[in-house]
Amino acid sequence: MDYIDLRSDTVSWPTPDMREAMANAVVGDDVYDEDPTVNELQEKAARRLGKEAGLFVASGTMGNLVAILAHCGRGDEVILGDRSHTYLYEAGGISVLGGVHSCQLPVQPDGTLPLDLIRGAIRPDNLHMPITRLIALENTQGTVGGIPVPKRYVDTVGAIAQEHGIALHIDGARIFNAATALDCDPKDLVAAADSVMFCLSKGLCAPVGSMLVGSHDFIAKAKRVRKLVGGAMRQAGILAAAGLIALEKMTLRLADDHATARMLAEGLAEIPQIEIDLAHVQTNMVFFSLRADTGISAPELAERLKAYNIRVRAGGQHGFRFVTHYWIRPEHITQVLEAINKELP
Repeated sequence: MDYIDLRSDTVSWPTPDMREAMANAVVGDDVYDEDPTVNELQEKAARRLGKEAGLFVASGTMGNLVAILAHCGRGDEVILGDRSHTYLYEAGGISVLGGVHSCQLPVQPDGTLPLDLIRGAIRPDNLHMPITRLIALENTQGTVGGIPVPKRYVDTVGAIAQEHGIALHIDGARIFNAATALDCDPKDLVAAADSVMFCLSKGLCAPVGSMLVGSHDFIAKAKRVRKLVGGAMRQAGILAAAGLIALEKMTLRLADDHATARMLAEGLAEIPQIEIDLAHVQTNMVFFSLRADTGISAPELAERLKAYNIRVRAGGQHGFRFVTHYWIRPEHITQVLEAINKELP
């Protein structure tokens, strides 16, 4: 990249080998199930996460929407977090397009939902109430710092869902970051889930696309919903070729992104005007804030950093979220810290 971009890992560019693979991809008509590169990606994604089948979708938002609409009918209810991506940042799609009701539970600082509240939110058989069909977790939980949610918690929620005859979906946009941080096989981490969505873009650098995996029956339903929302693609192997590299190569190097995030966090912690909780920096996200008496707002600092060819995103008047990825190297962290030190009064 020709600038240092810490706004998100969504800004990551495809790698040179991805561009080459896209140029040489073997393609077919995916609506007819005839694109061999898409088929290979779907099969490998499902196998990697220990599920029966996979479905290539245009985005993580589409993947979550398709999953929830495949699990739930109109008037059914999904239990999810009040700071989950699906609830906050997906345009209310499950309600607008699916008529699915949501029950929002408080996301805890460790990225979990309280187990007692999950149990209490599952509706009894009462004609006055919506029917609880699904629990949706997010891993990593981005809004509280990219926190990885451990296997034992996911397994416990899965057991609760199974006990009540409902399904468990995981918004695993960054599930490979979670597995890396927890030193866990990703298929073990999601073993209790009926469906999982993960992004091929973000830290995995593919230019477009996400995967949805689950049982054969579930994916058959999801494929119909994908068509319904306009997500059926034709010669999508050009995109899937980059997805294969994301899946096979980029998932294996995420510890490097976590290391640069830690380097950044530790450097920020040494700046007196900055408040940061190092314990919350566990993957590739760094949340911090400027002290109220610093004399400069977060938007003002973000604007000043543009002069150093650094792009960041402020969150409110004092907060920031910096996200590391493949294109952020240790030398970039040094440049960012030097620029922040120069610009803070």
